[in-house]
Amino acid sequence: MTDQAVDAGGVQLSGHTAAESRFLGRTRELKELRADIERAGLDTLSGKKAPRARVLLIAGRPGSGRTALAEELARQVADRYPDGVLRARLSDPDGTPVPVERAARELLAALELPVPPGAGEDDLSAELREALADRKALLLLDDAAGAEQVDALLPENPDCLVVAVSAGPLTGIADVRPCTLGGLDTKSAVELLSGHTGSVRVTVDPRAAEGLVEACQAQPAALMLAGGWLAARPKAAVADLAKQLRAESDEGTTLSRVFRLAYTALPAPAARILRLLALAPAGYVDPHTASALAGCSVSGARTTLDDFVALGLLRAVDSPLPEYEVPGCLHPLLKGLTETQDRPAELQLARARMLERTVRLLQSCRAITETDNPDAREKLQGLPRSLRFPSPRAAEEWLRVRRPALLAAARLAVADGELDTLARRLMSQLVRAMVAHFGTQAAAPDLYGVHRLVLDVAERRGLHREQAAALLNLADLDARTGRTAEALTRYRAALDAGRRADDPYATGRAMESVGGAYLELGDYDRAADWFGRALVQRLARDEQADAARLYGRIGAAHTYAGRYGEAQRNWRAAVAAHRRSGDVAAQARALSELARVQEYAGRPEESLRTCREAVEWARRAEDVRLQAALHLRLADTLDHLGDPATATLHRGTAERMLGEEAQESEPEPEEGTQACEIRSASGED
Repeated sequence: MTDQAVDAGGVQLSGHTAAESRFLGRTRELKELRADIERAGLDTLSGKKAPRARVLLIAGRPGSGRTALAEELARQVADRYPDGVLRARLSDPDGTPVPVERAARELLAALELPVPPGAGEDDLSAELREALADRKALLLLDDAAGAEQVDALLPENPDCLVVAVSAGPLTGIADVRPCTLGGLDTKSAVELLSGHTGSVRVTVDPRAAEGLVEACQAQPAALMLAGGWLAARPKAAVADLAKQLRAESDEGTTLSRVFRLAYTALPAPAARILRLLALAPAGYVDPHTASALAGCSVSGARTTLDDFVALGLLRAVDSPLPEYEVPGCLHPLLKGLTETQDRPAELQLARARMLERTVRLLQSCRAITETDNPDAREKLQGLPRSLRFPSPRAAEEWLRVRRPALLAAARLAVADGELDTLARRLMSQLVRAMVAHFGTQAAAPDLYGVHRLVLDVAERRGLHREQAAALLNLADLDARTGRTAEALTRYRAALDAGRRADDPYATGRAMESVGGAYLELGDYDRAADWFGRALVQRLARDEQADAARLYGRIGAAHTYAGRYGEAQRNWRAAVAAHRRSGDVAAQARALSELARVQEYAGRPEESLRTCREAVEWARRAEDVRLQAALHLRLADTLDHLGDPATATLHRGTAERMLGEEAQESEPEPEEGTQACEIRSASGED
């Protein structure tokens, strides 16, 4: 999102990286665009305040340099927008429109704002507008497929500016200022050529250079390919290339004719690699992706990719790792070549190799974080050296840089429908790697999308166990973001899937989670009922620790409902179960909750005795925070019983304990026994 996204056919590509590039030509267009920023809009002319951000449209065919122009405009006016330049690509390389939900999510992430996992298009669009309401930012929306995409992302703030790039008009958006691109001016086009060929070859025959520009219709992408072709052939005359282009048949566009000439000049192995890059997820390629697609070495793939950059067939991405991007204008041409020159079985095999390589890289990426796990270390040592990361930080950097391509790979693998086994492995390893490096909370927005893909495959293949796991994971994320009703629906669907799979883990967890959802919704009777069903299953399987926890959850539901007798019975059962399982800390917490209920029930003497017993067990468990909380509860109870002196002593003890712990370590939030849902993911997901 924040990386520079320059159109492959743009004029900002005279070097191998964005940092080395310089912009040529388009002086008139830039002047008009900058003037459009200053020009009064229709609302201003009518005496009203503009309700939305101004929209500038740069329209042109792929390869016309439209994105390069948008980037140059953004660079020139960036100082007017102190809140930065935000970028979103609104079409995939194959032309498929990017869902507004995904684009809005990426823009919010670029603003470093929390993105609720699973939020819909309307909610995310509203959050984006709210986030930009008091900011002065520039949005560069590249490769917009239609006006509805741009409209959904428009800030309702006239201090913001939107620069949209599209192949055609954005009908339906009011007061759009269009700038339609044709070819470059001759001087700039010749200068672009000389950047590849060197000035001497152009100077000795300027008319030939102008003739080549004319043959390329001064289109930047075509000139880039022509310049790359000449750079690879130092002895070839510029006039010779112009003649060859004129001799080409009139079929296709100017760009396709120049590309055909550049492609046919490649050695067969390089030509095959180039064709297969059409399969690269989201158009992003790294040496491992190219190596897997073509079945060659990683070092050989990188050398070939660098050669493609020099030829204008690929663009190097400004990234801490070797990464490249397939120019959007060339993607349809590469795809056409694969359809005519490669058999479907060969393409499927290339996809399978790419997915398998990605799975192994993700396994390595996760395993390097498990330094204390002998099995993980052994698996890591068993991988080829080229698949190993030198350090956890390097693995995390790779995962962060490759994240868009990895998510795109998962989407494409699921859409393919023929590689579901590999797709399932890929998604499983992607989830684990993201959790290992970023944490569950930070990765939640991406994980939500991956779990939805897992659910799609599970439903398609009738994999009830995986269907249940995906539904549980999605429901957990729904519940954490406040969509409790949606979570309840998914928990019940997970219960049905778990029963069909005869999976006791899934069914038990689903029943408990259904109870948790009802508890959150305030339906305490149903909550207690569902916790009871889960308890029966746990007892039947002799799962004592889980049964003890469920006794406590039933007790909490009855407490909320004001049924203190039932609550006390269940908390006593929880205490007994924790005692049998030997969990001293849990026993102390259960006694603490029992004391609380006894106090609610109007039995302060019993509460005092239970609380003192809980203090002793908390001491044995070395749970200082719980001991301090219990001393405070003892103080409150003693106040009610008319013993303020002893109450003061207990408060002093609590303050001393908390002060000593604060010196030893950073304070952590106190864990409430029944404050949150139990949502540990299955090891199979």
